[in-house]
Amino acid sequence: MNGAGGSQLSDYRRREQSITLSPVGEQLDEQGADGSRHELLTLNFGPHHPATHGVLRLLVTLQGELVKEIKPIIGYVHTGIEKTAEDKSYWKAIPVMERMDYLAYHFNAYAYCGAVETLLEVEVPRRAQYLRVIHLELNRIMSHLVWLGTSALDLGAISMFWYCFREREKILDLFEMSTGQRMHTRYVQVGGVAEDLPPGYEQKLRGFLAEMPERIDQYGALLNRNEIVLQRLRGTCPLDAETLLSLGVTGPLLRAAGNPWDLRKAAPYCSYEDFDFKIPVGTVGDNYDRYAVRLAEMYESVKIIQQALDGLPEGRHITDDRKVALPPRHELATSMEALIHHFKLVTEGFRVPPGEVYFPIEGPRGEYGCFVRSDGSSKPARVHMRDPSFVNLQAFSHMARDSYIADMIATLAMLDPILGGIDR
Repeated sequence: MNGAGGSQLSDYRRREQSITLSPVGEQLDEQGADGSRHELLTLNFGPHHPATHGVLRLLVTLQGELVKEIKPIIGYVHTGIEKTAEDKSYWKAIPVMERMDYLAYHFNAYAYCGAVETLLEVEVPRRAQYLRVIHLELNRIMSHLVWLGTSALDLGAISMFWYCFREREKILDLFEMSTGQRMHTRYVQVGGVAEDLPPGYEQKLRGFLAEMPERIDQYGALLNRNEIVLQRLRGTCPLDAETLLSLGVTGPLLRAAGNPWDLRKAAPYCSYEDFDFKIPVGTVGDNYDRYAVRLAEMYESVKIIQQALDGLPEGRHITDDRKVALPPRHELATSMEALIHHFKLVTEGFRVPPGEVYFPIEGPRGEYGCFVRSDGSSKPARVHMRDPSFVNLQAFSHMARDSYIADMIATLAMLDPILGGIDR
């Protein structure tokens, strides 16, 4: 380009190069096995959302287009949720906990409430356990749909994004119907759940369950024979189960490598022992297995919800211990005791006996575990969440080393990290 326009474009390119390369650091040389010198270039990928599935910065060392090293750098969205929970009563900390992994809010709430219930030795009614399972598995499907849509988008398949979010909207509609909220529902309570199923909910849920397997079939039909998808996923960035275990990796990433560990089977909780379902596992542990395992898990979640709905027990949806659970609203106008319990719970909360407990569950990304320590007051002395996204991120460098940049992007998508949980 000639004239002033050419000069401006040249200036812009020089500025772009200086912005991209200069702050990152030096260019290094690496000596090859044949004695030749290879230039290594260190670049920043991120932090920018949604291109890195959250505000994640990757310090990537490249040799040409080959990834030699990755250093994930986090901390850009840190909200101090665990310390915030320690400044609230046990009852009021539930909405705070839900906002860590914002695609698994029912799991966050249940891990926390399960830990508190263990310290309180509260017996959760059977019906409440089944209602929790229904909402947990719906949440698992919803999380996998967001993962599948955004991961396909990373591979250039924009249509999958719209299809997945179509079904996600139906799940959020079900959450809105049963809880009043589409996200961060505060449905799981200490001792049970907030409300029983409303009229018409079962019919709407059964309609979704009848439709969902066919939708998953369609996802597979679109992707499993797509040559671009297969070349991007098959054989790329595998990692063996032993290395994954040494890094503490759990969930679909571990199962994709052939290890069938799933807490719903290994250490059943919340009546999961009542349901018949399979644990999908892979063989190679590459990106295709990570994709295939999650796709298969959605079928199994549909089966679990159907069984929970068919066998839903009669009874209460929350414990009848009025010192732990809010009394029914209709009693407040006629019972002074109910009014007092309501006032005490909302203002002060309940006291938990001294002790500490770790309560693990199987979430859409792996093991969610909540550690709670009580000093006998109405506020937790210590709250800590084991978020699987944080632990699983350790494996990213091992997976993507000596792969191409494009494979690194696909692997980050298959990792399914949620930065709200990583930077809690």
